[in-house]
Amino acid sequence: MEYGFLSILPPIVAIVLALRTKQVYIALLFGIWFSWFIIAGWNPLKGTLAMIEAMVNVFQSQGNTRTIIFSALVGALLIFIQYSRGVEGFINIIAKRLIKLENKKSGYAKIMVQILATLTGVLLFVETSISSLTVGTLYRPIFDKLKIPREKLAYIADSSSAPSSILIPFNAWGAFIMGLLLTQGIDKPFTVMIASIKYNFYPLLAIGILFFIILSKKDFGLMKKAEKRTKETGLLMNEGSKPMVSDEVTSFPPKEGIPAKAYNMIVPLLVMVFMMPINLIYTGWDAVKNATSFLNHASQAIGEGSGSSSVLYAVIAAILVAISMYTIQGILKPKEAVNLTLKGISELMPLALLMLLAFAIGDACKVLDTGNYIANSTESWLSPELLPAVVFLVSSFIAFSTGTSWGTFAIMLAISIPMANIHAADITIVVAATLGGGIFGDHCSPISDTSIISSMASASDHIDHVKTQLPYALLGGVITLLMYLVLGFTI
Repeated sequence: MEYGFLSILPPIVAIVLALRTKQVYIALLFGIWFSWFIIAGWNPLKGTLAMIEAMVNVFQSQGNTRTIIFSALVGALLIFIQYSRGVEGFINIIAKRLIKLENKKSGYAKIMVQILATLTGVLLFVETSISSLTVGTLYRPIFDKLKIPREKLAYIADSSSAPSSILIPFNAWGAFIMGLLLTQGIDKPFTVMIASIKYNFYPLLAIGILFFIILSKKDFGLMKKAEKRTKETGLLMNEGSKPMVSDEVTSFPPKEGIPAKAYNMIVPLLVMVFMMPINLIYTGWDAVKNATSFLNHASQAIGEGSGSSSVLYAVIAAILVAISMYTIQGILKPKEAVNLTLKGISELMPLALLMLLAFAIGDACKVLDTGNYIANSTESWLSPELLPAVVFLVSSFIAFSTGTSWGTFAIMLAISIPMANIHAADITIVVAATLGGGIFGDHCSPISDTSIISSMASASDHIDHVKTQLPYALLGGVITLLMYLVLGFTI
């Protein structure tokens, strides 16, 4: 059945409700119900029952289930590093160096720590969840100490993760995109993907704007108000805001009578980061058929590996290493380890629920065929000159409506590449516009899983994060759109 214009109403209603009411759970739940209400032929009882079944069916996807479990287990890791006084030890070391920098030049410490956080996010291009989580967890105590608003940390975590993963595609993102290009008859997908990077303007601009904002201290929009609030009142968040992680996790009381050692925080986080590529190799190893050497086999395996399995295995490995370290040091006993794990999981249940709702509305959009409706509505009036700009806009709207860049890539590459062939347009520019649009829409959407994890890791109010990041994302999006228009009429 074709739903036409109705297919875009539920996600848009959910997004508007989330932004207006700040009740993201209720907004998503209503969006899911509204979707199934339409699908069930406007029958409220059938629509309600279908919504319940659809939320249960989220767990039929192994990838969804792994991501939700990962989201819950992160709470255990956060509590462990708090309890071991690892966070305190890390703060002490960084604070000493920042004091020296501050003595040389006032305000320099704030700039340096934001640059460090951004570089950390970019360097962890292997997986966006790991990148956002590590940046938020590692730097939140330092940002709090220097009185930098939580919204700024969430912005840095979000805007340094997905853009770097798409620009340095030696990861699961690259493998996924190459697979999609192959299905569209592209003989050399890797070559096309690499050639498209120079035209992928939005991720480049997102990182460039981030560095400019940090170095120039020229914040604008709601982020400027957040900076002013923190400077004048010391409040890290707006009054009445609710962080994605409770104080039980971010300020969990450490064990008394033990020294504060930074490695109790750094080692588990490094284990999580380094286990990510290892797990990608492991999960993708058997899928490689024509390897010429061990290194070639490993590099191909990274591209074939499962991102959701890899992040789940990585966080479990980090938790096990943390428990082992703290047990050896006499910090932790088996019963304490179990209790802290359960405590951490329980505190992140709201995040796991939010991920469930985000996946459920994405699945509902698939049934409504939201993406294809948006994409197909452009075919009748599209010209070759406008193609890159329109592809960027359509990809952006799909990602904004569904909250997923990967889902957008899957929908749009199947449409934009044939359109490029019909109009004899440059494939690399069209691919770049498709990918960049997916990242831009994802950055603007309150139902994006990447944005949700960034808010969680930074302990920021999620809607505050979306609203403060939006002006920067829109600036990059508008400049990108103009660049594609110029490119379309000059090439």
